[in-house]
Amino acid sequence: MPERDYVKKQGSPLYDVTHYDLDLDYTVRTNRLVATARIDVTLIEPAKELEFDLVGLVVGDVRVDGVSVKGVKRRGDKLVVPLRGEGGARRRLQVVIEYGGTPQPRRGPWGEVGFEELTDGALVAAQPDGAPTWFPCNDRPSARATYRISVTTEAAYTVVGNGELISRTRSASRATSVFDNATPTATYLANIQIGRYSETTPAGSRGGVPQSIYLPDRLRRKVAHDFGRQPEMMRLFVGLFGPYPFSRYDVVVTDDALEIPLEAQALSIFGSNHADGKRTSERLVAHELAHQWFGNAVGLARWRDIWLNEGFACYAEWLWWDHIGESTAQESAARAYDVLAGEPKDIRISDPGPDLMFDDRVYKRGALALHALRIAIGDEAFFDLVRGWVAGHLDTVVTTDDFRRHLSVVEPGLDGVLSPWIDERALPKLPGGRHPEAEHRGLVARLLPGR
Repeated sequence: MPERDYVKKQGSPLYDVTHYDLDLDYTVRTNRLVATARIDVTLIEPAKELEFDLVGLVVGDVRVDGVSVKGVKRRGDKLVVPLRGEGGARRRLQVVIEYGGTPQPRRGPWGEVGFEELTDGALVAAQPDGAPTWFPCNDRPSARATYRISVTTEAAYTVVGNGELISRTRSASRATSVFDNATPTATYLANIQIGRYSETTPAGSRGGVPQSIYLPDRLRRKVAHDFGRQPEMMRLFVGLFGPYPFSRYDVVVTDDALEIPLEAQALSIFGSNHADGKRTSERLVAHELAHQWFGNAVGLARWRDIWLNEGFACYAEWLWWDHIGESTAQESAARAYDVLAGEPKDIRISDPGPDLMFDDRVYKRGALALHALRIAIGDEAFFDLVRGWVAGHLDTVVTTDDFRRHLSVVEPGLDGVLSPWIDERALPKLPGGRHPEAEHRGLVARLLPGR
């Protein structure tokens, strides 16, 4: 199924964006945005016009290579920018778009996604098609670019974004925060968060991957407890998956409740309901951290293969539970299997279709597929396979076929283990059976002893 059948009318195959430079002036009190986007474009095919995805915002002046463009128009949720003459393949352009208005999420098959007001602040939750609610872009998961994002807002608010905070300056009652993200990033993973946040460093993270948590002061004690084992998660996942792929990892806990947490590039966002002081959501802390390897460092070429993101992140939850002695991966697999056994068998997770691509069966069957591979080849070979997958595809986008090729290099015949879980609707037998998993715990238990 083509990508356009998953997220209709998004993106353009005619060009690549290499860099977005966004200057955003946002007023929290009125939810008003005044912005300029400088977009570095390389044409893939000859083109007479460029289409940018942009939703709900008003466009002012548009310039291409410094020259104002006449005839700019809207075509549904596209901003159409004509080019003088026909741009030839590999031609490089800079498009500058001045725009603004009242940003708000877009509603679609996956609910409301994109730029969203909070009670006192704002957030971006863009997966899969919400990026155009706050900047003009080529909104395809395979289209990755670097970013510079400057956000000016009321000085009482903290701004968190992807990459490195390179400056924060104050002028009267407003402040400007500038972020540089030199890692190729999908549009849905580009992010800003605005709120009355304090910054804290998780205990135990010093000397390792730099980590910060941004939170409302009222939640400080609960967050310290509920995210207190995140540095240990980081060490575990570095051992299992390979080096952490970015320069730092940040977490934002909003003052509002959120239905689900979400991942962005080198950043995860949780609601106040995910910090209850009881570690009720600790599996989600592990899940979102694992996405930094699976989904962010190794990205998707198309949405139909989202099981590669969610299956690995779900399996990371089971590995964490195994590590802390909560339950073995085999016990987690058996519980997930029992849930799936009672649900409809009407999904192939290698191509679930747009309506089901975030279905929980995609997550659980994906994790079970990985567990089946682990049972088939053993701990040492499995985690070597996983580390090789990440190392061999850093900063690229992949498909399920790429994963199949990776398996075939590791050990011929492994697709026969994988395929029944992802390509068939019927539920295969539970991998490993229902016996205690002492023989399967292996590497996870040895990697970080002293639980």
